[in-house]
Amino acid sequence: MKIRYLDWREEPARSKDRLKLLRRLFAALLVQEDGNVPRALEILEMIGEKFGLFDGDLTFEDFKRRIEQEKLVVTGPQGRSLTPRGEQFIRADSLNQIFSNLKDGPGGNHRTPLPGRGAERLAETRPYQFGDEISEIDFVRSYQQALQRVARSSADSSALPPLEESDLQVFESEKHVSVATALLVDVSHSMVLYGEDRITPAKRVALALVELIRTRYPRDALHVILFGDDAREISVRDLTYVGVGPYHTNTKAALELARQILVRKKHSTKQIFMITDGKPSALFEEGHLYLNSMGLDRKIVAKTLDEAAECRRHKIPITTFMLARDALLVRFVEDLTRVNQGRAFFSSIDRLEQTVFVDFIRNRERRVR
Repeated sequence: MKIRYLDWREEPARSKDRLKLLRRLFAALLVQEDGNVPRALEILEMIGEKFGLFDGDLTFEDFKRRIEQEKLVVTGPQGRSLTPRGEQFIRADSLNQIFSNLKDGPGGNHRTPLPGRGAERLAETRPYQFGDEISEIDFVRSYQQALQRVARSSADSSALPPLEESDLQVFESEKHVSVATALLVDVSHSMVLYGEDRITPAKRVALALVELIRTRYPRDALHVILFGDDAREISVRDLTYVGVGPYHTNTKAALELARQILVRKKHSTKQIFMITDGKPSALFEEGHLYLNSMGLDRKIVAKTLDEAAECRRHKIPITTFMLARDALLVRFVEDLTRVNQGRAFFSSIDRLEQTVFVDFIRNRERRVR
């Protein structure tokens, strides 16, 4: 009886774990398949049959009914598609998976070691300075200062002395970093060439950053820019459905659009993250698209580096994450980093998410003067 009782208790737990696994697989497949629900379900069914994921009390039909009951998916005239809740589910899953893989476990806070005006009051105080808010004055410690002053002067301290400016103490508060980030994602054809999927991890980073900022840093801003022959900003909802096109790499247009967006922001910190696997090979010139995929075209490179310098003049650093070690790409990124005084990383595909997020969090923890 005891053995049967344990088996009876374990079955619901196994079903729950299997459902959790299926949801994760489904979310990953939706990112890979650009939000195509029927295609993602088709692949999930094949995986489930191969590994026995739909045996027992959870069938494939049960799973489809469940995701519709949870309003992740809706069936319409054109078939099954994602709901807004389903899109948010993908972003949340991307964020959870990336953070669960970070070895250092970044706290993701906004605090800096520099005290200053901020949202969180500290116990420590400091002398009042012209411009400090009256509401930040610690009157208890201010009167303590006044009593000590009177005692030092040997005056009558039986009555509460009047406050002088030198007595005033104000609460310290932790200074919070306000960040505006432009995430540039290369959607040129090379992102899926040679059987290597580079666009999926890049999209997962973008999806997770959106969810991170929306849920934990609501005062921050994230702008996602895709670049191929040209550059364009996309909405949060469009991000799930992004795919790679037969495009060249117009890095100059991407940097220019990012700069134009960021200079209008009032955040204390502005930055560009660029994920790419290829050298610049396209440029708009007098309204026409100039292309050259052979080597490093001097005209294209010069215009792109000019834009990197312009970003530097606006105090917008560029952090480049290279998904390839092509010699021409490395040479270009070295020049771009030198001109902009930014940073560059080589990130393997399976470590891109961790690299970008560790760097994103570290950028938030630096001192702000």
